[in-house]
Amino acid sequence: MKTIALGPLHITPICLGTMTFGEQVDEAGSFAILDRALERGVTFIDTAEMYPVPPKAETYGATEAILGRWFAARPGVRQKVVLASKVAGPARGMNWLRGGKPDVTTADIERACHDSLKRLQTDVIDLYQIHWPNRNVPMFGGVYFDPAKDQDQTGVHDQLEAFAKLIKAGKVRAIGLSNETPWGLLEFVRVAEQHGLPRVVSVQNPYCLINRVVDNGLDEALHKSGVALLGYSPLGFGLLTGKYDERGIHDPTSKGRMALFERMKQQRWGRPESQAAAKRYNALARANGLTPTKMALAFCYTNWRVASTIIGVTTVAQMDECLDAWGTTLSTELLAEID
Repeated sequence: MKTIALGPLHITPICLGTMTFGEQVDEAGSFAILDRALERGVTFIDTAEMYPVPPKAETYGATEAILGRWFAARPGVRQKVVLASKVAGPARGMNWLRGGKPDVTTADIERACHDSLKRLQTDVIDLYQIHWPNRNVPMFGGVYFDPAKDQDQTGVHDQLEAFAKLIKAGKVRAIGLSNETPWGLLEFVRVAEQHGLPRVVSVQNPYCLINRVVDNGLDEALHKSGVALLGYSPLGFGLLTGKYDERGIHDPTSKGRMALFERMKQQRWGRPESQAAAKRYNALARANGLTPTKMALAFCYTNWRVASTIIGVTTVAQMDECLDAWGTTLSTELLAEID
């Protein structure tokens, strides 16, 4: 698998997301998935201080700690991996996260990075990202911007200065954004260029058949500014695998996260229109001789917008299925049907 330049980094076009580690996947299972990823050439791994998901005080930081123990148990592996993590944005109702503050200060960013480094048992995070914007913005399924909700918060310039300090200290190699808007991306680029501060190299946003918000302006902003898209949830939280087609997300026998966690049903992927659209895509895949998973992943793997697709799995078998889809191409006719 060829690597792609991402600022000073070289990443694989498939990235292993780890937000299930420590909740749906125990430590032994996590180690097995990580080992298989390396065995099959995936060397880009993404995590976050907030993981696993769904986030809660009892498991905060558990995913990073699992990764840290994996690195410790595999001497030399850390040097082979491009490691990405994230500092959480404002608490958004999570009162256990930085005391529930609606702001993330420069001191918070530095402290979060140091804490992540300790859990990860490493000296440097290759790609350090802001998990969600430190400002009023619709996200995680939100649709409309409401200026009445704006408030004073640590701004882009101060955030970039905090990252500059971490880069200068050798604790971070490159920086990125996540769950970001076109305006947010371009403001980070503008401020960095104007003040000689670190320039973001990536934006990690959802991208899949049932979430193509990126196509509505962010793709142009990314392309024109030379910033890469790391697309997450390519399978729409499992909706695009077909496993919910028959019995839905309320199936008590399902082990999928949509069925297991009630709060997931209340978010974007649980909306009736998301489920209905997924069923139509899954039927289209089968009608064209593909599994729903293979078509959904091929759509992301071959899309010019996506530099690296972040896959999240709970078993080695799922990992193999996702990687086996690499190399699948979709015909012009099928892409037109998808659209």
